Amino acid sequence: MESQNLTRVLEFHLLGLTDDSATQLILLKIFLTMYLITMLGNLLIILAVTSDTRLHTPMYFFLSILSLADIGFSSSTVPKMLANLQTHSKSISYTGCLMQVAFFFFFGGLDSQLLAVMAYDRFVAICHPLHYPIIMHSRLCGLLVLLALSIALLDSLAHCLMVSQFNFCTDVEIPNFFCDLPQLLKLACDYVSNSKLLLYLFAAVFGGLPLSGIIYSYAHIISSIRRVPSASGKYKAFSTCGSHLSIVSLFYGTALGAYCSSAVFHAPKMLMVASVMYTMVTPMLNPFIYSLRNRDIKRALWFLACKAAHCP
Repeated sequence: MESQNLTRVLEFHLLGLTDDSATQLILLKIFLTMYLITMLGNLLIILAVTSDTRLHTPMYFFLSILSLADIGFSSSTVPKMLANLQTHSKSISYTGCLMQVAFFFFFGGLDSQLLAVMAYDRFVAICHPLHYPIIMHSRLCGLLVLLALSIALLDSLAHCLMVSQFNFCTDVEIPNFFCDLPQLLKLACDYVSNSKLLLYLFAAVFGGLPLSGIIYSYAHIISSIRRVPSASGKYKAFSTCGSHLSIVSLFYGTALGAYCSSAVFHAPKMLMVASVMYTMVTPMLNPFIYSLRNRDIKRALWFLACKAAHCP
């Protein structure tokens, strides 16, 4: 097939989840509700942490930044999908596609880095409790967040630069509801082998290293907890990192499932379902996981509710 430079590609076509108009209307209502819950839940977490001085600790500081990253991660793809479902359109401009790639990998990378930072925070809290206030001081917390932002920005720039070098064939249909990079790679006419190697390298560096840090931290955490003599002490130690482990499992489990399945199987519908899981379901569930399992967050949210309702 004849190829053309990426700058000449005016738009891509997102095939989406379905072509049926009635089903699109149902999906629009479902996904809009999920998106609003995601926004509200994560904003409440941020508001609770910033308004309650008892939550001004490293763990909740990182949690508030994670909620902000979840808002951005979900907003990088969902609004365009909702607009396409509303207008029954499938198109996205080249600029819009490139922006989706940029914001998707920035906020997704930030999520990944923050989960590793939070694992390190739990590692210090459980394995070195006496030195925790000294190690996790406010300056280090700020530097860790700045480092996470810098790595996420580098991740985004690297992927955008790779996409900008693609030459596409005339068929520019993406079997997903957003500009999914592995699907874009399949549409490229040349440099496919080199691009695949770069994609795997970026995944290993920007995704594999944080995951390795999380595994390393929890290996030491589990080893330390096993040495706790009392059952109540073990339960208390595990409860402090249970929410974080749940979020790590959701985020990495769905993302790895989506990208591994796209590399091994040609099953667009399965890939789109997995994409819905990690772009919409995971950011929506994160606030519930932390608020339902954390008495401090529940107390802060209850205080906000009473304050808004003018409780005596």
